[in-house]
Amino acid sequence: IEGMSCGHCVMAVKKELSKLTGVTVESVEVGKARVQIDDAAVSPERLKKAIEEAGYRVVAYS
Repeated sequence: IEGMSCGHCVMAVKKELSKLTGVTVESVEVGKARVQIDDAAVSPERLKKAIEEAGYRVVAYS
């Protein structure tokens, strides 16, 4: 996740991801997030959009 630099950034990303049905946030650190997703409930594209809504850019995911 590009553009994150502090604890506020971490909280902003965690907050947006936590709003999504089918997403369990395992950890969020500066530059990365680890989540479990229910593929039937949420798509990778929706995860990306949530992070972008927090003001950051997804550069890679797996």
